[in-house]
Amino acid sequence: FGATILSEAKKEGFNFAMPAEKSGQDEFDFEYGSQYSRHIEEFDPTFLKVLVRYNPEGDAAMNKRQLKRLKELSDYLAKTKRPFLFELIVPATSAQLASLGGSKERYDLELRPKLMCESLKQIQDGGVEPVIWKLEGVEDPANAKAIVKQAQAGGRKAGVITLGRGESKDKVKEWLAVGAKIPGIIGFAVGRTIFWDPLVEFRAGKATRREAVEKIAQNYMEFVELWQNERKK
Repeated sequence: FGATILSEAKKEGFNFAMPAEKSGQDEFDFEYGSQYSRHIEEFDPTFLKVLVRYNPEGDAAMNKRQLKRLKELSDYLAKTKRPFLFELIVPATSAQLASLGGSKERYDLELRPKLMCESLKQIQDGGVEPVIWKLEGVEDPANAKAIVKQAQAGGRKAGVITLGRGESKDKVKEWLAVGAKIPGIIGFAVGRTIFWDPLVEFRAGKATRREAVEKIAQNYMEFVELWQNERKK
């Protein structure tokens, strides 16, 4: 699917993002090693995207290695004038989870927002400059504002989009309802929450292709309408 769809998208004038990372790894590294630039130039995406797992209180040596690679990529993208989209996930360390009685919900509420701000600062201090940050949602508007403030520190113009992280519809709606009202949060990028269940039903023969397509579109429009309505408030 990949190469054909990207070539068609380019031909038709669609905006699209393309990832640079090896999928499914805890540590960021290039999918195509030192040849990453050749792959980017071949497809010429609207945005070059990375997914990075980074916790400022996590493995310091790994964080340093990641930052070195990300700085190299950021410099290349700035030089070639290609917009950089940075997806950041801040996974809990075992010590952080233990301090909260093993509760991921408490981690999301009590610790993650501050760790996100610190992660952004460390990544920026490492010379990495995205134009868009794709970030996990937060439930407190004050935390959302603090995250945007860090994303735009020092006169930066970076925007923030909220990701879905494969969470339930209700959780994603909660995050979007907060983000939609915050200046600097410019949109959302929700995937699995929109397409996963319809796709599973289609693969299991419980829904036709048309039904799956309609359900995915309906799920997407629900989030779009929620975002637009909350934006007006």
